[in-house]
Amino acid sequence: QVRLVESGGGLVQAGGSLRLSCVASGRTFSSYAMGWFRQAPGKEREFVAAVNWSSGNSGYADSVKGRFTISRDNAKNTVFLQMNSLKPEDTALYYCAAAPYSGSFYYTLRRQYDYWGQGTQVTVSS
Repeated sequence: QVRLVESGGGLVQAGGSLRLSCVASGRTFSSYAMGWFRQAPGKEREFVAAVNWSSGNSGYADSVKGRFTISRDNAKNTVFLQMNSLKPEDTALYYCAAAPYSGSFYYTLRRQYDYWGQGTQVTVSS
């Protein structure tokens, strides 16, 4: 059974940084795509960033491009989201997600992901 556990959220001032971690267990993830999504109160869950575990191919939402970086540590089965230059509009519950059988690609649609973590809260104050 796939299990995803996020950590690293918190309260930070605008312009600050946070690094989120997602530890994955229960499978061999070499053919998986791993994604980060976020959901603000009253809004839909939206794509933030994704990476293919084996190829390293990655992609970002336009709203975070140039500020966020997704990476993975294969030995530790961990995916990271480095978030810099944070803005109040980045405030949300951030979810890690896993999609099997992705080949060398990453996915950007919520429905393409089969497994989800419980989320970690990121709050950016102005």
